[in-house]
Amino acid sequence: MAKIFCIANQKGGVGKTTTTVNLAAGLVQVGQRVLMVDLDPQGNATMGSGVDKRKLAMTVYDVLLEAASIVDARVHSEKSGYDVLGANRELSGAEIELVPLERREKRLKQALAKVDKDYDFILIDCPPSLSMLTLNGLCAAHGVIVPMQCEYFALEGVTDLVNTIKQVHANLNKDLQIIGLLRVMFDPRITLQQQVSEQLKGHFGDKVFNTVIPRNVRLAEAPSYGLPGVIFDPSSKGAQAFVAFAQEMVGRLL
Repeated sequence: MAKIFCIANQKGGVGKTTTTVNLAAGLVQVGQRVLMVDLDPQGNATMGSGVDKRKLAMTVYDVLLEAASIVDARVHSEKSGYDVLGANRELSGAEIELVPLERREKRLKQALAKVDKDYDFILIDCPPSLSMLTLNGLCAAHGVIVPMQCEYFALEGVTDLVNTIKQVHANLNKDLQIIGLLRVMFDPRITLQQQVSEQLKGHFGDKVFNTVIPRNVRLAEAPSYGLPGVIFDPSSKGAQAFVAFAQEMVGRLL
């Protein structure tokens, strides 16, 4: 049975997509079968996995509207080594189209149940806003991985997200919990980042992953080549950190 995780944070620009594609690639490197679901209409996780969103015959949009199954819509990324349920601009229309439909927040969960046995991990890249798309992700997931920068405003964003997760847990998905907080774009030379990191560990304890993802130019360059950083430059510090994170994830869960 697959472990299904949302990578979510209501604050934008914190590296959700970078975390999703690199964790997916890292998990493949440590022997796991992975499906990456792109729930963001920008389709950045799709493109960053080596899949051209403009050429997709079917996407997560078709799955949410029950016009296709995941088996029909998924594609295998040869470059990255995992399966992709891609997204493109069409998905922005799903926000409005889902509103009058039955089971609107459970569509993704029901679709994923049919491919549950095909994977060890299913990672869902969520948009930054709390939308119908994000809600589908949260209702489908067993837990949430929260990438965050160690900055003051990031703490406020985490508080908002924790409240959202509590509401979804209470009303829609009893399995949902925070799996852990991942410190990303970390620069140990900056005193404030060290202070916020310590505050996080003091408040959230073992919910803060041991692995820290450093600020790394090669990770930032990788999407322009349509690759996760783990594949683009395996020797870079960022890539090595994501493989270590994948190992930590597997170690925590198995």
